[in-house]
Amino acid sequence: MTPIALITGGSRGLGRNTALSIARRGGDVILTYFSKADEANAVVAEIEAMGRKAVALQLDTGDVAAFADFVGRLKAALAATWQRPTFDRLVNNAGHGDYALIADTTEAQFDRLVDVHFKGVFFLTQALLPLLADGGRIINLSSGLTRVSYPGYGAYAAVKGAVETLTLYMAKELGARGITVNTVAPGAIETDFGGGAVRDNPELNKAFAEMTALGRAGLPDDIGPMIASLLSPDNRWVTAQRIEASGGQAI
Repeated sequence: MTPIALITGGSRGLGRNTALSIARRGGDVILTYFSKADEANAVVAEIEAMGRKAVALQLDTGDVAAFADFVGRLKAALAATWQRPTFDRLVNNAGHGDYALIADTTEAQFDRLVDVHFKGVFFLTQALLPLLADGGRIINLSSGLTRVSYPGYGAYAAVKGAVETLTLYMAKELGARGITVNTVAPGAIETDFGGGAVRDNPELNKAFAEMTALGRAGLPDDIGPMIASLLSPDNRWVTAQRIEASGGQAI
């Protein structure tokens, strides 16, 4: 049976790269998008061009009240496209960057970071557990900023730290179902994350390159294939781990 992966925030950046990487390995994909349906549909078209199946569903991962409706739409998509009631892989990727020093962070900024990166991950996973097949996989995206600090990312890194702890508890509680749960923590990557800061700001890009053992900032192709590999049967015995993919950042 072809494995089905659900990737939140799969229309751009690392989520898009992960979706395409999974499809190249022979998997099917359900991806969520926040507002840009055209970008999500373009990813679906790329996946279908590989001979795989894909569906895009709208979701605000920071809106817990919307999760029940999303589960209903997911059930309908699974039945219509795959004629089955479950999926096999969950990648909690959706997120945003909000740069602000601790002294300048507003309550609204803080609350949105918590809602999207932590509360949303917790309750979306909870809502999806009945649809996640036994023996499945969960990957929660974190950040290299939970290990090393960079001014302006205090609130963001703090909620990612909470996700890393949550991963340990998920792995423990879901192990009886054969479900593995791991964290992937990318370093600085050239995407549109945080307004494209690492990609578009030469000084920031250079700063991260200089603190990385491999001498450059990361690219989406450094992360998506790694996640796809972690989801493969080869890694069935890996769970409760924080796996950093940063090119040796700040070692």
